[in-house]
Amino acid sequence: MNPKRGPFHFRAPSRQFYRVVRGMIPHKSSRGAAALERLKVYEGIPQPYDTMKRMVVPDALRVLRLKPGRKYCDLGRIAHEVGWKYKDVVDKLEEKRKIKSKAFYERKTVRLIIIWSSEFGINCSLVNQHNEKASSHKQSFSCHETDRNIGQLRYLSD
Repeated sequence: MNPKRGPFHFRAPSRQFYRVVRGMIPHKSSRGAAALERLKVYEGIPQPYDTMKRMVVPDALRVLRLKPGRKYCDLGRIAHEVGWKYKDVVDKLEEKRKIKSKAFYERKTVRLIIIWSSEFGINCSLVNQHNEKASSHKQSFSCHETDRNIGQLRYLSD
């Protein structure tokens, strides 16, 4: 069998996924072609979508769909074994995105704690604990129980 004659396949996982979805859609009809034009596939989570809230589809969770002990595979690993060269790059970018996301979530929870504490009269010990843990960061928060109007949330930068 001569490999120059085919079958040809994509190496990138996004293109492999696109091809799988194309096989499930009547892509030769105008309706199917329009549906495929609306489909966007990426490796990792690109810039405009990394800050948006992501939704979980419970029917697609591996924990709920597969029996315990079943073997499974990741599309990125398969693509890497087939010849995709950018698995390490995407993994590094994904780690950076997770770190940024975690820092944003911590800041968001502290803001909510401060707002709730000012509305319901709860003390700000949680905010102080967070400031002690995050002393290495450039930003800290302050909570004044007497400031219940405009200065409920003060964002201080060093």
